[in-house]
Amino acid sequence: MSFSEKLLQLRKEKGYSQEVLAEKLCTTRQAVSKWENGQGFPETEKLLMIGNLFEVSIDYLLKEGEVKGSVKELGYYVSQEMAEGYLIHQQKSSNRIATGVFLLIMSFLPYLMLRKESVIYSVLIIILLAAGGVVVLVSAILKDEERYHVLDKEPLILDQGYVKQLTERLNRLKSRYATVIIVGASMVAVGGMGFLLERRGISEGALVPYYPICVILIAIGANVIIRTSTMWSSYSLLIYNENHINRRNNGFWRKIRKKLAE
Repeated sequence: MSFSEKLLQLRKEKGYSQEVLAEKLCTTRQAVSKWENGQGFPETEKLLMIGNLFEVSIDYLLKEGEVKGSVKELGYYVSQEMAEGYLIHQQKSSNRIATGVFLLIMSFLPYLMLRKESVIYSVLIIILLAAGGVVVLVSAILKDEERYHVLDKEPLILDQGYVKQLTERLNRLKSRYATVIIVGASMVAVGGMGFLLERRGISEGALVPYYPICVILIAIGANVIIRTSTMWSSYSLLIYNENHINRRNNGFWRKIRKKLAE
């Protein structure tokens, strides 16, 4: 069976039209038609995308009589378009999560500032801020795109030229990311220290008036840490995928699950 015949068979098994398949492969219906008629052959990137889409090996597509096998045995091919889409998705998702966490932490502020003046206003603002934080977090979950989940589970295959571009981009961002994370962690530490010193009676009430400032520091610090660390880890997932997979497979909870399964 030739490649054109296999592609036609796989498309029909999935119930895709040529237009739908073309859309999934980021190409035109005319290109798909030529491939199925044996008048053309897809480039390497499209071939890998076809293997991922239909979960067959490249050998199966290229060799006659080859038994079907998953392309994931070698790795999941990630096109430049998919990788860039993943980074944009992660940025939007991290912004939503960071905003939700920020609002939840800030919901403590009215209690600290208004509890003596107006209990009703204080409770109302607390509810509004907390509800806003929950809504934003839920929206982040609902807008999560399932197609990117595979990037965290499978060994990835990326064009090495593009990996080099990503590495150079991350290297330019590393110093900024590190600075932001250090500043954010310092804000969380300073804010948390105010509450800790009061709880242990070390400051003897001197820091109580500054509780609102401590809450604001913690909220801002957590916000910038979530945004920055998420993007850093997203770049690292694409660039250092093998290390990520090894850490995931050899992680603490993975070992615990293996022990329990024995």
